[in-house]
Amino acid sequence: MSSLIRPVSRALLYRTGSSRALLATTNKAAALSIARHITTFPTRPQKSAPASRSSAPVPQNWQNLSLTTTRNASSYGGPGAGIPSYFSAPTLPANTIIRFVPQQTAWVVERMGKFHRILEPGLAILIPIIDKIRYVKTLKEVAIGIPSQSAITADNVTLELDGVLYIRIFDAYKASYGVEDAEYAISQLAQTTMRSEIGQLTLDHVLKERANLNTNITMAINEASQDWGVKVLRYEIRDIHAPEAVLHAMHRQVSAERSKRAEILESEGQRQAAINIAEGKKQSVILASEALKAEQINRAAGEAEAIKLRAEATALGIEKVAAAIEAGAQNAQNAVTLSVAEKYVDAFSKIAKESNTIVIPSQMGDVGGMIASAMGIYSKVSEQQTRNQLVLNTTATEEPNWKDKEDKKKKDSYKDVLLEEFDNAKDKDKDRKRK
Repeated sequence: MSSLIRPVSRALLYRTGSSRALLATTNKAAALSIARHITTFPTRPQKSAPASRSSAPVPQNWQNLSLTTTRNASSYGGPGAGIPSYFSAPTLPANTIIRFVPQQTAWVVERMGKFHRILEPGLAILIPIIDKIRYVKTLKEVAIGIPSQSAITADNVTLELDGVLYIRIFDAYKASYGVEDAEYAISQLAQTTMRSEIGQLTLDHVLKERANLNTNITMAINEASQDWGVKVLRYEIRDIHAPEAVLHAMHRQVSAERSKRAEILESEGQRQAAINIAEGKKQSVILASEALKAEQINRAAGEAEAIKLRAEATALGIEKVAAAIEAGAQNAQNAVTLSVAEKYVDAFSKIAKESNTIVIPSQMGDVGGMIASAMGIYSKVSEQQTRNQLVLNTTATEEPNWKDKEDKKKKDSYKDVLLEEFDNAKDKDKDRKRK
């Protein structure tokens, strides 16, 4: 019995790292028989082992046995092969009755092979033998690398993509019993979801809409992983590799786009320059016209003011002349006669100076005749004014009598009588002057 216990104990010591050799006794066949049921052996050929008395086959490299289990650690709680995954710890804590659970960690305890409870961070007391810590789950956020994979876009371009998945366990029970290998399941689901989403987009949209693509993949994975007790926080596409031909085509497209933009910008610059020049000319013409308008308005205002002043001066002079004539002053009458004669002669001089048309009066050589003609014109005007004044004075004096009469013809005949009397008096005066 002791010969059988010794190799088993040594094998267990080797498994925990306390010994470098598997066997140190003569009963090597018994130890190898036990180790064969709990170990797998590397395939690399080694030196042949010594002959064994056991009928069981003896591996050739029994000196350097690797006691790595072939069964996945997550399925039974033991140590796993190779690098431990996120969902299965390399070793499980032993039941030492009193245990301290670390922060952000959940320990799944089974009692007699059945789920019993989940240990929260802090002090935990277990019953020996019947209680066993089967799973250890971390509640921290963990990143899982998604390996590179091929995907075909909607425009039939094959892309190589890889990414990073950020996950967190929210239910340790579901993560332990809801799926065999949650990491593998989520990794495969992320790859298939990525292929499905990329198949709906063209290459340009894949390159432009990374954020939307990441969001869609995250939502799709979360819908499927609810029963696994795992929540996907975010998914990030790390690298996108396109074929060389596609890359060259993209470079040519970028060059053409840059050239197009340069030509458009140049034409826009020329167009804007032409618009600016035309706008400047327009503004200059508008300003010039406004200046001319202001000048004409000012000039017209000045001329109007000058005409007004001249008219006022003329009116004032006429009023003074009329006052002098009305007063009957002989000097005023002579002054009027002289003024009319001067203006008559001056008008002929202006006509001869400023026009090609020459007007020659019949009495050009006789200045006295010209003056007499001017005086005749003045006399006629003065005579007509005198007649009108006489009629007005007479009718104004007799107005009360005429208002009482209905026949206005009598009033008109009365005016005719007055004018006739005035003409007779005038003729008599002329005859008297001739005599």
